[in-house]
Amino acid sequence: MNGFFSTDKGQVRNHNEDSGGLFYNQSNQLLAVIADGMGGHKAGDVASQMATQALREQWEQKDEIPSPDVAEEWLRSTITEINETVFSFAQENEDCKGMGTTIVSVICTDEFVTVAHIGDSRCYLANNQGFKQITEDHSLVNELVRSGQITKDDAEHHPRKNVLLKALGTEQAVGMDVQSIGWDKNNKLLLCSDGLSNKIEEHELQAYLEEEISLQEIAEKLVYIANERGGEDNISLVLVAYDGTAEEGDS
Repeated sequence: MNGFFSTDKGQVRNHNEDSGGLFYNQSNQLLAVIADGMGGHKAGDVASQMATQALREQWEQKDEIPSPDVAEEWLRSTITEINETVFSFAQENEDCKGMGTTIVSVICTDEFVTVAHIGDSRCYLANNQGFKQITEDHSLVNELVRSGQITKDDAEHHPRKNVLLKALGTEQAVGMDVQSIGWDKNNKLLLCSDGLSNKIEEHELQAYLEEEISLQEIAEKLVYIANERGGEDNISLVLVAYDGTAEEGDS
């Protein structure tokens, strides 16, 4: 398994509220995470870092995940627990009131990947069938698209595009979407915050993931383009390739 993580504060924000990384359990299985924090003065980075660090600590103590059912249960219970921790911290610390974070987290094994997410940070899969988003944004505009009230093109320029319907840590209990899918050699996963997906269209993402270059080079190109197109938000991504080699990014 080959992975790379990159994060950049962009061209406008004065600090980075995103967090993420690539982490390994006791059986060398990989967990990829992207979290995009929000709320309060510098509280967004507190929420995203708390979520990422808690996932990392629990994952690094975990033994082998043998099946999708076990993977789904681990992500669901762990993220539920982390949500309660972040919510309680926000309630107890005035500077952090209302803080929260998106989360997209993927367990990668040789046979399957299991994806859990809350919010609008995304996971895409590139395989021999093409390239597709496998998460559904928990956002107002996505609900408007799903209900047929606006088109996908309308959503791209909607004034309330950034309004989330749910986030980790903003309420005592939160629902999440969890799913498992099969994958094969030469497949790739892209996890990203909306600082990337708002700036680069799906067909462009696909084209870059298909290039015969390293994951680090792909990541650097994507971050560069998002910054060239304004970089108004923090930009974070994880790339994972099923190819059996090792490549470490900054975490």
